[in-house]
Amino acid sequence: MVTANRTLTESPHLDRGLGLLQATSANILVMIGIGPFLTIPFMLQSMGGPHILYAWLAGAVLALCDGLVYAQLGAALPGSGGPYMYLREAYRPFGLGPLMGFLVIFQVMLVAPLSIASGAVGFADYLRFYWTTMGAATHNAVAAAVSIGMTALLYRNIRDVGRLSVIMLAVVAATVGWVIAAGLFHFSAAQAFRFPPSAFVLDRALAARVGAVALLAMYNYGGYNNVCYLAEEIRDPRRNVPRAIVLSILIVVALYVVMSTVIVGVIPWTEAQQSRAIASVFIERTFANPAAGRAAAMAMTALILFVTASSLYAVILGYSRIPFAAAREGQFFRVFARLHPTKHFPHVSASSRSVRS
Repeated sequence: MVTANRTLTESPHLDRGLGLLQATSANILVMIGIGPFLTIPFMLQSMGGPHILYAWLAGAVLALCDGLVYAQLGAALPGSGGPYMYLREAYRPFGLGPLMGFLVIFQVMLVAPLSIASGAVGFADYLRFYWTTMGAATHNAVAAAVSIGMTALLYRNIRDVGRLSVIMLAVVAATVGWVIAAGLFHFSAAQAFRFPPSAFVLDRALAARVGAVALLAMYNYGGYNNVCYLAEEIRDPRRNVPRAIVLSILIVVALYVVMSTVIVGVIPWTEAQQSRAIASVFIERTFANPAAGRAAAMAMTALILFVTASSLYAVILGYSRIPFAAAREGQFFRVFARLHPTKHFPHVSASSRSVRS
């Protein structure tokens, strides 16, 4: 009996090793990836002017409304798997819990590889700033390598994962901070807020443009629910999960609004909408000396590559918990329920995410 109890106590289990800082960091890492550095030009092009502020704010309202729903669910059901658990429990009284759980895991098996792959491809695309002659085969190899590399970094206990997330977030914050600070010294309010006359006409055309571009904003805000996947590994989840969601949304909204405003205050929107490496070009523009500007742009590109890899790291971290939660409930292959014997994380589920991508 003593032996059985000891075995039960010492069996692998998820550890609650993430505090509010680590949970918020993991959330923000997912939200601030390659997205804004690729989509700001498209947003400017679609809006037809620098008034993309409308779309950022519209997307922020939607993100906050949805985030509050996740905050409530995360506090009520602080387990691993997030939406898998929420839908399974919500429909259990109607006898549809297993079906809804299956639909979530089926959706994740389709979407997760695409989400991870898009981040890896974005990394390889931005690397072209250095490697202009990169071929298709090399591009694919780079994307695969960064995906596998970020998965390898997850092979540690959740406390170390949390510490690494905080370190990564510090670099991400420094990157965005550099963009904002550099722009403030060369900022032209007249240029940034030179909205076309159509920006002040509240008609269907403006509403359609704002709605379409708000979808891009929502893409950039996506990831605020990542912490829900990890709720079983967060200390005091009933308080920290909602706080992490709301804090991450508010912080990222503020950063995106300020950063995009500063960018169009330095680079005319007609020029910015054509850029494929907007942040690097922006930093280069803030230097009077072309050589110094080019060197700064190279450094900024390196930081953006780091930001992209960090986001990929956090995405794989979150998605790995859904197959684990389903397998533990007997709704997915049992092998995905395996935990690392000493580091206590779902290593099979984590490694399968990058392999499938």
